[in-house]
Amino acid sequence: MLIASFSAIPITAAEWENYEVINRLLALSGPGEPIIHENFVVFTADSSLRRVGVAFAHENFANIYWYRPLIIPQDRRNPIILPGEKIPSPYRDSGMQFFAYQVPDHLSELEYRLIINGLWTIDPANLQSRRDPASGLAMSILTMPHRTIRQNPISALPEGLFFTFKGPPGEIVTIAGDFNSWDPFMYEMREGPRGVYSITIQLPPGTYQYVFFLQGRRFTDPSNPRRIYARNGSAASEIVVP
Repeated sequence: MLIASFSAIPITAAEWENYEVINRLLALSGPGEPIIHENFVVFTADSSLRRVGVAFAHENFANIYWYRPLIIPQDRRNPIILPGEKIPSPYRDSGMQFFAYQVPDHLSELEYRLIINGLWTIDPANLQSRRDPASGLAMSILTMPHRTIRQNPISALPEGLFFTFKGPPGEIVTIAGDFNSWDPFMYEMREGPRGVYSITIQLPPGTYQYVFFLQGRRFTDPSNPRRIYARNGSAASEIVVP
């Protein structure tokens, strides 16, 4: 369950990992057609639906990605609680459930189907669809806008690996991984251009996993397509140092 607040309870990597996508999701007033944000597509549905998932043609519909509820801070404009009344939770259901998908750079069109309450269907919020002549399946279509392929910001320099992270300005951003026993305090990144943080770390050859920390929350690297998942669902970015 995603706690969508940048001022209270932390968001774990098992919930969602991308700072920019979370901001775009919070700007939505309710469920609707898929939202394209850079190399991500954000799918939404009404939270009253029992279970919603999405699967993609380029994966041969082999994987179903289940939506998750979006939980937001409770409205405190009328905080008066009468004596004897139960104190409400500070969070409430936003009315939406969602899934955010990172689209592979080589795809100019995304073909997908939804499964809603156990039934396969096209996306009722997307008017673009076609029927596959080979299988006869009706599929929803999203045309991806032209995208400049983002270069992986991890670059090898003589002094080490150069990492960057884009976030809100004036914050403390750190990086941690299996190279420092996942210590979230050891490596603090330096803000250069407004909201762009960077650091150079010396690492010997090997394969490493890492995440960024912002306000106590874990975020994977949206510019690095290599990602691994732990048994509990938490995600980390992965880099190979030759």
